[in-house]
Amino acid sequence: MAGKDVFTEEEWHVVQEGPPVAGMIVVTAQKGGSIRESFALAKAYTEARQHHGESDLLDELVAAKPQLDRSRYRSPEELKEHGLQRIKEAVGLVESKGDQGDVEAYRGFVREVASRVANAHKENGERVSPAETEAMSEIDESLGAASQ
Repeated sequence: MAGKDVFTEEEWHVVQEGPPVAGMIVVTAQKGGSIRESFALAKAYTEARQHHGESDLLDELVAAKPQLDRSRYRSPEELKEHGLQRIKEAVGLVESKGDQGDVEAYRGFVREVASRVANAHKENGERVSPAETEAMSEIDESLGAASQ
Protein backbone atom coordinates (compact mmCIF):
# COMPACT_ATOMS: atom_id res chain seq x y z
CA MET A 1 0.00 0.00 0.00
CA ALA A 2 1.23 3.44 -0.95
CA GLY A 3 1.16 6.46 1.29
CA LYS A 4 1.98 10.11 0.88
CA ASP A 5 5.70 9.38 1.19
CA VAL A 6 5.94 7.69 -2.25
CA PHE A 7 4.80 10.87 -4.03
CA THR A 8 6.70 14.09 -4.61
CA GLU A 9 5.11 17.17 -3.06
CA GLU A 10 3.74 18.23 -6.45
CA GLU A 11 2.37 14.74 -7.18
CA TRP A 12 0.70 14.55 -3.78
CA HIS A 13 -0.96 17.90 -4.44
CA VAL A 14 -2.46 16.45 -7.65
CA VAL A 15 -3.68 13.34 -5.78
CA GLN A 16 -5.20 15.52 -3.04
CA GLU A 17 -6.98 17.69 -5.58
CA GLY A 18 -8.87 14.82 -7.25
CA PRO A 19 -11.73 14.30 -4.76
CA PRO A 20 -12.57 17.96 -4.09
CA VAL A 21 -12.36 18.87 -7.78
CA ALA A 22 -14.80 16.03 -8.54
CA GLY A 23 -17.14 17.44 -5.91
CA MET A 24 -16.85 20.94 -7.32
CA ILE A 25 -17.54 19.71 -10.86
CA VAL A 26 -20.82 18.29 -9.54
CA VAL A 27 -21.58 21.45 -7.50
CA THR A 28 -21.19 23.63 -10.59
CA ALA A 29 -23.10 21.27 -12.90
CA GLN A 30 -26.45 22.63 -11.67
CA LYS A 31 -27.27 25.94 -10.00
CA GLY A 32 -28.63 25.82 -6.48
CA GLY A 33 -27.77 23.93 -3.33
CA SER A 34 -24.08 24.78 -3.32
CA ILE A 35 -23.95 25.29 0.46
CA ARG A 36 -25.47 21.86 1.18
CA GLU A 37 -23.31 20.32 -1.50
CA SER A 38 -20.15 21.87 -0.04
CA PHE A 39 -21.08 20.48 3.37
CA ALA A 40 -21.62 17.07 1.77
CA LEU A 41 -18.11 17.20 0.34
CA ALA A 42 -16.63 17.96 3.76
CA LYS A 43 -18.79 15.28 5.39
CA ALA A 44 -17.46 12.66 2.95
CA TYR A 45 -13.97 13.39 4.26
CA THR A 46 -15.11 13.27 7.88
CA GLU A 47 -16.82 9.92 7.41
CA ALA A 48 -13.86 8.49 5.48
CA ARG A 49 -11.67 9.23 8.52
CA GLN A 50 -13.81 6.75 10.47
CA HIS A 51 -12.53 3.96 8.21
CA HIS A 52 -8.95 4.61 9.30
CA GLY A 53 -6.62 1.72 8.58
CA GLU A 54 -8.37 0.34 5.52
CA SER A 55 -6.07 2.24 3.12
CA ASP A 56 -2.88 4.12 3.98
CA LEU A 57 -3.39 6.30 0.92
CA LEU A 58 -6.92 7.30 1.92
CA ASP A 59 -5.94 7.74 5.57
CA GLU A 60 -3.35 10.32 4.55
CA LEU A 61 -5.61 11.85 1.92
CA VAL A 62 -8.50 12.52 4.31
CA ALA A 63 -6.27 13.58 7.21
CA ALA A 64 -6.40 17.14 5.85
CA LYS A 65 -9.47 19.18 5.01
CA PRO A 66 -10.35 19.16 1.31
CA GLN A 67 -8.87 22.17 -0.41
CA LEU A 68 -9.34 23.52 -3.88
CA ASP A 69 -8.26 26.89 -5.20
CA ARG A 70 -11.55 27.96 -6.81
CA SER A 71 -10.02 31.21 -8.07
CA ARG A 72 -7.79 29.13 -10.32
CA TYR A 73 -10.75 28.47 -12.62
CA ARG A 74 -12.61 31.36 -14.26
CA SER A 75 -15.78 29.46 -15.12
CA PRO A 76 -17.60 26.20 -14.39
CA GLU A 77 -16.60 25.04 -17.88
CA GLU A 78 -12.92 25.67 -17.16
CA LEU A 79 -13.24 23.92 -13.80
CA LYS A 80 -14.82 20.92 -15.51
CA GLU A 81 -12.28 20.72 -18.34
CA HIS A 82 -9.19 21.12 -16.18
CA GLY A 83 -10.69 19.23 -13.25
CA LEU A 84 -11.41 16.12 -15.31
CA GLN A 85 -7.83 16.22 -16.57
CA ARG A 86 -6.56 16.57 -12.98
CA ILE A 87 -8.57 13.52 -11.96
CA LYS A 88 -6.97 11.52 -14.83
CA GLU A 89 -3.53 12.70 -13.73
CA ALA A 90 -4.22 11.77 -10.12
CA VAL A 91 -5.38 8.26 -11.02
CA GLY A 92 -2.31 7.84 -13.21
CA LEU A 93 -0.06 8.80 -10.31
CA VAL A 94 -1.80 6.40 -7.92
CA GLU A 95 -1.58 3.63 -10.55
CA SER A 96 2.14 4.24 -11.01
CA LYS A 97 3.04 4.40 -7.33
CA GLY A 98 0.43 2.29 -5.55
CA ASP A 99 -1.05 -1.16 -5.77
CA GLN A 100 -4.44 -2.14 -7.19
CA GLY A 101 -6.04 -1.71 -3.74
CA ASP A 102 -4.82 1.90 -3.62
CA VAL A 103 -6.17 2.58 -7.10
CA GLU A 104 -9.59 1.13 -6.31
CA ALA A 105 -9.76 2.92 -2.95
CA TYR A 106 -8.88 6.23 -4.60
CA ARG A 107 -11.37 5.79 -7.44
CA GLY A 108 -14.04 4.75 -4.95
CA PHE A 109 -13.44 7.78 -2.76
CA VAL A 110 -13.57 10.21 -5.69
CA ARG A 111 -16.85 8.59 -6.79
CA GLU A 112 -18.21 8.74 -3.23
CA VAL A 113 -17.44 12.45 -2.95
CA ALA A 114 -19.14 13.19 -6.28
CA SER A 115 -22.18 11.07 -5.37
CA ARG A 116 -22.62 12.66 -1.95
CA VAL A 117 -22.46 16.11 -3.46
CA ALA A 118 -24.99 15.20 -6.15
CA ASN A 119 -27.40 13.77 -3.59
CA ALA A 120 -27.09 16.65 -1.12
CA HIS A 121 -29.73 18.87 -2.68
CA LYS A 122 -32.84 18.17 -4.73
CA GLU A 123 -33.08 20.08 -7.99
CA ASN A 124 -36.53 20.45 -9.51
CA GLY A 125 -37.82 17.62 -7.34
CA GLU A 126 -35.08 15.22 -8.45
CA ARG A 127 -32.51 13.83 -6.04
CA VAL A 128 -29.83 14.04 -8.75
CA SER A 129 -30.31 16.35 -11.71
CA PRO A 130 -29.54 15.30 -15.30
CA ALA A 131 -26.62 17.78 -15.32
CA GLU A 132 -25.20 16.21 -12.14
CA THR A 133 -25.66 12.72 -13.59
CA GLU A 134 -23.75 13.79 -16.69
CA ALA A 135 -20.99 15.32 -14.56
CA MET A 136 -20.66 12.10 -12.54
CA SER A 137 -20.49 10.08 -15.76
CA GLU A 138 -17.66 12.29 -17.01
CA ILE A 139 -15.88 11.90 -13.68
CA ASP A 140 -16.20 8.12 -14.01
CA GLU A 141 -14.65 8.33 -17.49
CA SER A 142 -11.74 10.30 -16.05
CA LEU A 143 -11.28 7.69 -13.33
CA GLY A 144 -10.49 5.09 -15.98
CA ALA A 145 -11.52 1.69 -17.24
CA ALA A 146 -12.17 0.13 -13.84
CA SER A 147 -15.05 2.54 -13.28
CA GLN A 148 -16.97 1.20 -16.28
